[in-house]
Amino acid sequence: MEQFSQWAQILADHASDADYRKSIDPNEGPRHYIDIDNYAIFNTTGHIPQTLDSVIMLYGSYFVYDQGVLPWATLKTYDSLVACFSRQDWDKAVLFASDLGHYVADGHMPLHITRNYNGQFSNNSGIHSRYESTMINAYISQISYSGQPISFIENVNQYVFDYIYGNYAFVDSVLLADDYAKSISGNTNSTAYKQALWAYSQGFTTVLFKNASHALAELIYTAWTEAGSPLINSSAVPENFTHSKPLQLQNTPNPFSGSTQISFSLSENLLVNLRVINNLGQTLDVIASEKMEAGEHVIIWKPQIDIKGVYFLVIEAGQERAVRKMIIQ
Repeated sequence: MEQFSQWAQILADHASDADYRKSIDPNEGPRHYIDIDNYAIFNTTGHIPQTLDSVIMLYGSYFVYDQGVLPWATLKTYDSLVACFSRQDWDKAVLFASDLGHYVADGHMPLHITRNYNGQFSNNSGIHSRYESTMINAYISQISYSGQPISFIENVNQYVFDYIYGNYAFVDSVLLADDYAKSISGNTNSTAYKQALWAYSQGFTTVLFKNASHALAELIYTAWTEAGSPLINSSAVPENFTHSKPLQLQNTPNPFSGSTQISFSLSENLLVNLRVINNLGQTLDVIASEKMEAGEHVIIWKPQIDIKGVYFLVIEAGQERAVRKMIIQ
């Protein structure tokens, strides 16, 4: 849709906002997953009650939130996007659309929709980051999607649950890809392993990426249509949104083991808080908390403990913040 063409970079810039909120909102983490196979009814029927009230009534609030609430977080964010479109609040609309993109992507990552999210029950421990980050970072340039025609979604609730049900079928495929790659390379941290993992999973991984992009486009279009198709003019999104990454946070190498070089730039003298958080939003290390001068900054960070997995580098400087996912091998 031509009206939304100016949003592309903004959606990319704010794609990690939901991950950042894990460090300040204890309720954010469960919005990124659903261990759907912990529901006995799913294992026998292939579906679960599809409203949050109904599933809580049957299983209790503690159980439901413990398994994750990804589909309902997706639907709530969609409803918020409709409301923003209805009142033509473009500032918030584009941010809700970014969150929606994050949750839709999580719903197309098979290991976000299973109790065996890290291969811990199938001798595939650590596969989550190896598949989602290590492999994808190495081969992302081989995934391309030029788009397909989109349609209005008649039942958004069913649409979201349908892709979650469908994508669950790829859980075993990811685990089999890991088994194959280990059989070829004899390890999980070599180039040979990554090549074999990609060779086995390239076909369905590319489909998942394309389907996620298409689903997000259809959900945004449906929200906009449901809100009455308001005109988005050239001034709808503030100019400063196009410069939403002034900190330019980077770390190299990434993935890494041992240490990584963190670089960022400041446009003025600012108090900087730089830290590392885990997937639960818990602070692992405070790298810096001090006033820094304008200009380029480089910091070498080495974890104080022997850890592996996916973490997030978070920087806050003045009114700006940036988040970068990093992988410790």
